[in-house]
Amino acid sequence: MENKEIYIIAIESSCDETSVAVVKNGNEILSNIVASQINSHKRFGGVVPEVASRHHVEQIIRCMALALEEANITVSELSAVAVTYGPGLVGSLLIGITAAKSFAWAHNLPLVPVNHMAGHIYAARFVEEMTFPLMALLVSGGHTELVYMTGHGEFEIIGETRDDAAGEAYDKVGRVLGLTYPSGKEIDELAHQGQDNYHFPRSMIKEDNFDFSFSGLKSSVINLVHNAKQRDEVLCDVDLAASFQQSVIDVLVDKTIRACKEYDVKQLIVAGGVAANKGLRETLKSELEKELPNVSLVVPPISLCGDNAAMIGAAGFVEYQKQHVSDWYLNAKPSLTL
Repeated sequence: MENKEIYIIAIESSCDETSVAVVKNGNEILSNIVASQINSHKRFGGVVPEVASRHHVEQIIRCMALALEEANITVSELSAVAVTYGPGLVGSLLIGITAAKSFAWAHNLPLVPVNHMAGHIYAARFVEEMTFPLMALLVSGGHTELVYMTGHGEFEIIGETRDDAAGEAYDKVGRVLGLTYPSGKEIDELAHQGQDNYHFPRSMIKEDNFDFSFSGLKSSVINLVHNAKQRDEVLCDVDLAASFQQSVIDVLVDKTIRACKEYDVKQLIVAGGVAANKGLRETLKSELEKELPNVSLVVPPISLCGDNAAMIGAAGFVEYQKQHVSDWYLNAKPSLTL
């Protein structure tokens, strides 16, 4: 690889955010445009795939133009086009892939396919260089997994959720509490005002593996709320939020710290939408300082926890250096794993 600056234009459209970024050398954001669709999906209480796809079609060209303009570089300076090809909603992914293919073909640029989950982990690179071996706790609306890395682009899933992802449980509990979608931020805020008075189960915390389960916890909260309604009993919302969140955090932190010890890692990266959760950040930080003071904790800024193209540019840089490029037959893989 010649020794020149590498500029990658990256496209992310796996769910309901249309995002395009320009990233320099894998660790410097020159632009990161995110067109959110939250207001369109709020009334449905979740993402509607068809609506998401239509929004991507409307936004993607404008986002690409804005990203280049804000980065203040010309197309001729670009080294490659990186794009998310999975996991995600098939219709949404295809819009991003089609835009990336067209742009790469028109400008004779290599097309670099990127795993969305790898992108979340690589968002950490904008904060601090990765130190291997490392552990990544990936917590989002669709995923909860512990990923062990011994080098760039090398992922080993050592634990994952057997049912609901943590973020999914947050949204379902939020719906029962009458909160707006997505409800993670609101539950986090309410939890800081309440106490863990309802003592929900800590699923699988004692099991000798690194897998998670949040379905039983979600059901416990929903059943408690429904039973209280039938008895005209008033529950304390802040305590409900605090009890639910404490249960999620206890399990995530316990298993993550145990995994870091067992795999003797130098760094812990927390990534994905739920990484924005204040309670999780605070607890992990204090537990890590207490249990493993030599392990550095890296959490991306809140603006890079959600879906964005800058993280795809960071992961794409690694794939580009390994010369993992695609032909024009690249297709969406909605169930792609790391």
